[in-house]
Amino acid sequence: MFSKIIRLFTVVVLLVLTLAYAPGASADPLVCDNRINDTQEKLLECVTLEGVREHQAALQAIADANGGTRASGTSGYDASVAYVVEKMTAAGYQVTLHEFPFIFFPVELQQTAPIEATYISLPVTETGFGTVSAPVIPVDINLAPPRANTSGCETEDFTGFSSGSIALVQRGTCPLATKVLNAQAAGASAVILFNQGDAPTPDRSDLFVATLGVTELVNIPVVTTSYADGESLAQAGTEATVTVGEPEIRTSTNVIAESREGDPNNVIIAGAHLDSVSSGPGINDNGSGSAALLEVAEQMANLTPHNKVRFAWWGAEEAGLFGSFAYVISLFPYELAKVALYLNFDMIGSPNHVFFIYDGDDSDAEGAGPGPAGSAEIEKTFEAYFTSVGVPFKGTDFSGRSDYGPFILAGIPSGGLFTGAEGIKTEEEAALWGGTAGIAYDPCYHQPCDNYANNNDFALAVNSDAIAYAVLQYAMSTEDISVATGNLKFPLREIPAE
Repeated sequence: MFSKIIRLFTVVVLLVLTLAYAPGASADPLVCDNRINDTQEKLLECVTLEGVREHQAALQAIADANGGTRASGTSGYDASVAYVVEKMTAAGYQVTLHEFPFIFFPVELQQTAPIEATYISLPVTETGFGTVSAPVIPVDINLAPPRANTSGCETEDFTGFSSGSIALVQRGTCPLATKVLNAQAAGASAVILFNQGDAPTPDRSDLFVATLGVTELVNIPVVTTSYADGESLAQAGTEATVTVGEPEIRTSTNVIAESREGDPNNVIIAGAHLDSVSSGPGINDNGSGSAALLEVAEQMANLTPHNKVRFAWWGAEEAGLFGSFAYVISLFPYELAKVALYLNFDMIGSPNHVFFIYDGDDSDAEGAGPGPAGSAEIEKTFEAYFTSVGVPFKGTDFSGRSDYGPFILAGIPSGGLFTGAEGIKTEEEAALWGGTAGIAYDPCYHQPCDNYANNNDFALAVNSDAIAYAVLQYAMSTEDISVATGNLKFPLREIPAE
């Protein structure tokens, strides 16, 4: 009975939240194309969920046409850059491309017989390098539900294994390192580790990230793939090519779109990383932040802001924040001094979401501590919006995992929004925001299933409006930041009244 009451309470809370969030009526698109959205009321009428989803659909189509990924260093990322450049140029922004080097890890898994197919795969952290083309031999795998197995756990599993073949090994029971070292000792030329498939959840069926944690030398290529792909590779007569290239230096690109008007000595930057991981299209991570930023920029295009507004789409975030770091260190000190603040939007439509705001004042007393002076004021700006529309919110730590990191290190006030990644939703969070406790905020995080369907419309709509609210606020006035930092040399102006 108690569990039924809890479920009923959650449904009621969800209904109340949905009803409480009542953005203004959307304006006619033709009106938005020509109107100067110089108040938050006007801008929020023109920033729509449909507009954001249209950009996400375009990014999905780009991934579909480029091997299922938009990772930096791939044609999918280059096409994503071209899309953003096209949209921002058409909107009238000054668009520049900022190139930078980063480390790329090439990997490929192809089945060449009895069918031809290319599968999404990832290298394990301690992999060897090289290209291997050979027959694939399944090693004591179990494809029958519930798919319990000890594949590769004992040396006896490799009795009769043909040296030089590729070992197909199923996840389950013993450490992955045991499986790989046994395969290598048996003469395998490469190892394909496929997910166990013992549950229909992404973590047990989709592509997965693996760290062996061994000190022994692994000198053969080792990759992971999904259960479904492993099942295909297990068919009789399979031959495959496994490629894991040594890390190489490649060039990627940040896209910077700047307003033509506004005080060049008082610049606000709003950014989102444009790249996905190599294992999927990345439509929540971070097609959501990228698409919302595109929509907001388009609807602000006719505005004459008081401060210079710089929209940024970062490259190679997934490789280690390479794009945003490269950009920040490329600025001379006098250029950095002109940057009033940075706003970051990374994953804002997670299916099992929580409304997180970066904890600029460290009021939650967790993790990294407060951001640079002025960060608390940015947090308050977002809190004011959520409060105005009756949507609860929660602080989240500046963990350094996204592109605000380089700006914080440079002492620039920072803030932003986040709806959760691989973290597990608590019972308390589920009671407040709905969704399912005990599973990830985004069960498709860094998976092939992070596609157009991997989205919560309510979370995406609320956060897109919150982005518009804050960007316009700071485009017109940074007075709260100037007071907090003691930097009062720039002229101030209040945002026009509604």
